[in-house]
Amino acid sequence: MGKTSKILVCGQSSVGKTAVIEHMVYGNHVVGTPTMPTIEDIYTAVIETDRGVKEKVRIFDTAGLDGSKPDLPKQYLNFPDGFVLAYDVTNWESFQRLDKLKKDIDKHRDKKEVFIIAIGNKKELQDCRQVDYNTAQLWANKEKVKLWEVTVTCRPSLQEPFVWLTSRITQPPSMYHSSASVFSFLICLYIYIYICMYTHIAL
Repeated sequence: MGKTSKILVCGQSSVGKTAVIEHMVYGNHVVGTPTMPTIEDIYTAVIETDRGVKEKVRIFDTAGLDGSKPDLPKQYLNFPDGFVLAYDVTNWESFQRLDKLKKDIDKHRDKKEVFIIAIGNKKELQDCRQVDYNTAQLWANKEKVKLWEVTVTCRPSLQEPFVWLTSRITQPPSMYHSSASVFSFLICLYIYIYICMYTHIAL
């Protein structure tokens, strides 16, 4: 277990961010429980990555965005290692807000240094659905964001996105890239030695 990773969950108000986090971390959410608007909460969890390594993660639950507060405060854009953009599949406006959030993150962060995923909550409410999965997936593909649809009635569906995100954040340098770097160095060294030898012979 290395350094604590930081994940920020953001999105429009009332999309169920807090319920998703609490049930994912504690498994104690009861469907139908009255909710209160979130100002800001921080949760600490130990998540087992897809490599079988347990990593400590700090999850920041932000206040929901709405007409009076349309933008994510800039102080939230600089510190996370990963972002979870949340929307409600029964609320088209909440999905549209993801585009602005993604652009704000891209403007302040290098795409190589941060990981971003999107989750569509309340997928069990099929009769009330306003955001088609294929439409959301097209947007996710365009923005190079991995997408899940989740429901607080199924805890594994909540855990999978966070496992994937934590695994990417904490992934060690690829052995392939390390080997490729060594190979490139040896090729350059060989060329340099060859040039030196050829120059010496010519003289």
